[in-house]
Amino acid sequence: MKTVKVVAALIVDTYPKPTKVYGTKKGYGKFKGLWEFPGGKIEKNETSERALKREIQEELGIDINILKYFEKITYEYPDFILDMDTYICTLNGKEPTLNEALEDRWFTRDSLEEVIWLEGDRGLVNKVKKLL
Repeated sequence: MKTVKVVAALIVDTYPKPTKVYGTKKGYGKFKGLWEFPGGKIEKNETSERALKREIQEELGIDINILKYFEKITYEYPDFILDMDTYICTLNGKEPTLNEALEDRWFTRDSLEEVIWLEGDRGLVNKVKKLL
């Protein structure tokens, strides 16, 4: 089965003691309407950090500060294996603009369960709760 390497940003309001994390609702594709931590595919010969900065710029029109590696998530979908590196990040200036997503939201520990997350991202939700 094909492995897809991706990166995701856990964009927090403050660090090292965050109270909120940012998520987006997918606006296209097979998983449209489900929530995710923003990011995307790593291109050939691209580092995870470079891919994350590029993807966030493309999707949200913003620059981020990558603070710390958080977790690797591996999830087996029916037709591919997701291999996702996640990083704790903060905004570097302006607020996000939704170029691809339907909605965005800042989640608190208690509100993370109020939406339906992509299956691959669900594994992060409990870990993110401990971060908040």
